[in-house]
Amino acid sequence: MTLYPDPDRRRLLNGAELWPGLLDSDAQQALLEDLRGVVRAAPLVQPVTPGGRKMSVRMTAAGRFGWVSDRQGYRYAERHPSGVAWPPIPRLALEVWRAVSGGARAPECCLVNFYGEGARMGLHQDRDEADFSCPVVSISLGDDGLFRVGGTERGGRTASAWLGSGDVAVLGGPARLAWHGVDRIRFGSSRLLPQGGRINLTLRVVT
Repeated sequence: MTLYPDPDRRRLLNGAELWPGLLDSDAQQALLEDLRGVVRAAPLVQPVTPGGRKMSVRMTAAGRFGWVSDRQGYRYAERHPSGVAWPPIPRLALEVWRAVSGGARAPECCLVNFYGEGARMGLHQDRDEADFSCPVVSISLGDDGLFRVGGTERGGRTASAWLGSGDVAVLGGPARLAWHGVDRIRFGSSRLLPQGGRINLTLRVVT
């Protein structure tokens, strides 16, 4: 499968690029099947912050590295908390990266976040990576999520947009270190996941 993003559909949200509907229903289903294999190899876990607070999302990863959070801090690790190696990044996720990343280096991590009913992700920056010239590419599957993007300084003006299943967002260039998060999801708004919920994949270069 080869993706050809239509530049006329590209939108900007505080500098973040949004590509609505980049993955059609067949591609979404195929990627979901690949992710089921990822989760079988590296099960979802509910991380805790360094302060001991449980996050509302569950996470796993694919690629050379996975991002982990526990009492020791935030960091990338070459193995799942269980000790197994992370599985390979799904082919379709890599195809999305090639289509929208502007020719950046191949991603080394595909973080997989699952949002159940009531889950959210507070405003944060992705700055645990070594090369900020490479973007962070986000793929949405399942229920709609209200995506919020601010500037590179905390407390600045933010803008929000709903991301639906098959939408892709890119944080790159001046927006690479933008504060961003997911305020809430519309639980049950998509039929992709039979029991509801949202999956967000974020691909990034780590080293």
